[in-house]
Amino acid sequence: MSSPENPQFDPQPLNSDPQRPVQLVGDPFAAPALVSTPTVPASSENPVWSGWDVLQIAGLTIFTLFLAQLFIVLGARRFAFRHSSWLEVAQKPSLALFAELLTYVVVALYMILLIEGKYHARFGQAIRWNWPGVAGLSFIGIGVLMLSLDLLGRFLPMPKSTPFDQFFAQRSDAYLTAIFAITLGPLMEELFFRGFLYPVLARRMGVFWGIVLTALPFGLIHAVQYGYAWGAVLIIFMVGVVLTAVRAKTKSVASSFLAHVGYNGTLMVLAAVATDGFRHMDKAGVLLTLVKN
Repeated sequence: MSSPENPQFDPQPLNSDPQRPVQLVGDPFAAPALVSTPTVPASSENPVWSGWDVLQIAGLTIFTLFLAQLFIVLGARRFAFRHSSWLEVAQKPSLALFAELLTYVVVALYMILLIEGKYHARFGQAIRWNWPGVAGLSFIGIGVLMLSLDLLGRFLPMPKSTPFDQFFAQRSDAYLTAIFAITLGPLMEELFFRGFLYPVLARRMGVFWGIVLTALPFGLIHAVQYGYAWGAVLIIFMVGVVLTAVRAKTKSVASSFLAHVGYNGTLMVLAAVATDGFRHMDKAGVLLTLVKN
């Protein structure tokens, strides 16, 4: 049946071309395929310093303030107030503000040396100062709007008098306190709480808990000044929440500083107007209760 003329009838091989054998069993040594799994988004805060550095700053502040007050009182009683008791000299607002000024200078220098000396980073960039420019006026406005939080004082147990009242007993002391409350006070508090503390907490616990746990000690440090009145501390805590939220949203310590200045400054202006330039402090009412924060 077959012949050279009819090759189609010749038997053909079942597999004329060599082919790769079909692999039926997977390679047990093959690398496993990567499977995408949902991840928790990391916080954008990544400070070069650690939580221990923040604790050291806090400890340095307390220690320096104690030494500054001690030596200033000793010197003042020896050279200026020889006929006054130790307690009377220690309670003079001008001396307390001077001790606080010296403390802030020491702490500010330590902050700068820590960032630029130990971690070799530029201070302003590391703490995210980020000056907002003309838009900063809006953050001052936020500070003014925070006065609405003080309305809670009508429904909370607020102290009639506090240890802080002595800073406004004399007109000269009242003006010094007012200047301090809108300059160095908010500056140093923002550098520590929103500049150093918040980024560490936000990196570890997230933005929400970073805001809450930054505002909590911010409120508690004022408890002594207001006779441990929980209503006043609660309001200051809420102010701290707003300030830290501004810092978290804008990633700018300068923005929270301007909001802080707007809040304190508005309180001081209202108090000065209400008391006829700090002449009649009995007319200030609750305005001065929350000014120094």
